[in-house]
Amino acid sequence: MNDQCVFCKIINKQIPSNMVHEDEHVIVFADIAPQAPTHLLIVPKVHIPDLNELTEEHAFVLGHISMVAKELAARLGLAETGWRLVINCGADAGQTVFHLHVHLLGGRPLAGQMA
Repeated sequence: MNDQCVFCKIINKQIPSNMVHEDEHVIVFADIAPQAPTHLLIVPKVHIPDLNELTEEHAFVLGHISMVAKELAARLGLAETGWRLVINCGADAGQTVFHLHVHLLGGRPLAGQMA
């Protein structure tokens, strides 16, 4: 954990969030600036700044995130119409919180848009 990281503070319940899922590996909560009707952030509990810092030790995290996203998409009724996962890596890609996280977007047509 990183004492300065806002996502670490959310994971540690120091900052409130609109949490929709938590397990031993990830926490999922609503984005505070949603880009779609459904916009959730799936955040690993271990502090990994971005994909460039991912190691073999943490490789399972992306698979777990994908499975959690699939289950949430089904539960939220997005599986039939479509949904998107987005990972920004670095400032030029739009990453603003440097704790690896995945955006789950859905609830409206996203074709032609990458965010």
